[in-house]
Amino acid sequence: MKAIVVGGGIGGLCAALALQQAGIDTTVYEAAPKFRGLGAGVGLAANAMQGLQRLGVMDDVVARGKQLDALVIFDEHGQEISNMDTRRLSNKYGINNFVIHRADLHEVLLSHLAPDSLVLGKRCETVEQNGDQVQVMFADGTHATADLLIAADGISSVVRQQLIPDSIPRYAGYTCWRAVIDNPGVEINKMISAETWAPEGRVGIAPLQGDKIYWYACINAPQRDEKMRRMTPEKLARHFEMVHSPVEAVLASTSQDQLIWNDIADLKPLKHFVYGRIVLLGDAAHATTPNMGQGACQAIEDAVVLAQCLKQEPVLASALKRYEKRRKARTAKVIGLSRTLGEVAHWRNPLLGKLRNTLFRAMPRFITQRQMEDLYRVDF
Repeated sequence: MKAIVVGGGIGGLCAALALQQAGIDTTVYEAAPKFRGLGAGVGLAANAMQGLQRLGVMDDVVARGKQLDALVIFDEHGQEISNMDTRRLSNKYGINNFVIHRADLHEVLLSHLAPDSLVLGKRCETVEQNGDQVQVMFADGTHATADLLIAADGISSVVRQQLIPDSIPRYAGYTCWRAVIDNPGVEINKMISAETWAPEGRVGIAPLQGDKIYWYACINAPQRDEKMRRMTPEKLARHFEMVHSPVEAVLASTSQDQLIWNDIADLKPLKHFVYGRIVLLGDAAHATTPNMGQGACQAIEDAVVLAQCLKQEPVLASALKRYEKRRKARTAKVIGLSRTLGEVAHWRNPLLGKLRNTLFRAMPRFITQRQMEDLYRVDF
């Protein structure tokens, strides 16, 4: 069997790696003309690390990132709202609450791919199915043909839009900035992933290797807002100046060229991930808001499950049907929970915010632990 993967992000690279390990001749076609160290930090929970372990790359990934002890939410004054110790779950399910620079994760995955199986500068324009073959037409006038096509081209997937024209990203109501910076000399807890819920918005700070900091900041705003597009690190720092230390200092220490901005969106759960010999994977199939840190994690799961189904079921149609059945309900649940969490975290009303914080503080720890365990129990 020969397979084509459209999209060289985390999901696409993991899918190619998984299929190659299953003995399938797989080539990745990526639109970018060259692979650069772009992106900010990415969190990987135990379910993703289990997937990376099955792909044989976990040790290399661990060497480039950092495992943390807890996920902590603060209010604008720096008082804890929720503190989930992730060490117990790490002991039970393997490495958990792990952070790494996205570029480092890409490098590790690329290093394990078969030689010459990544082709850059190939932007997919259309796909066609003819009998037992799938053909991809690229913007440069070339094409590629295979027995199977995996569309891993993100939330704005060209392949998905051709197959399901009415499946378009839905705006979540808030916009987001991200960056990785050298620690400017501020004091942070280097063993936790911290998030602050404030009336001004939401800010997350996590340590990376080499005394670097990954941060993100989210603000309620209209979609494609011109004021948000023009936001600078200095303006962001002023916006969050009333929030506890070291938020303002971290934002102000960021240079404009380090800043990554995008509106936050997800996809309404799809009815199908498989269309003949075309398979949707990762954000192309089930883009979710980042509030649970599960976007990359679910894409990694997809890759492992797809390869397992293809190995276990000799009939292609049956294998793809099994993949869809194993992935659809689980990813739909993540989309729903993540969107709800984001809505609650972005409540602007001060009274509702205080009520939310009180309820979170009163929530028994075993409830949040149980919710996390539901994510970490994967049917690999």
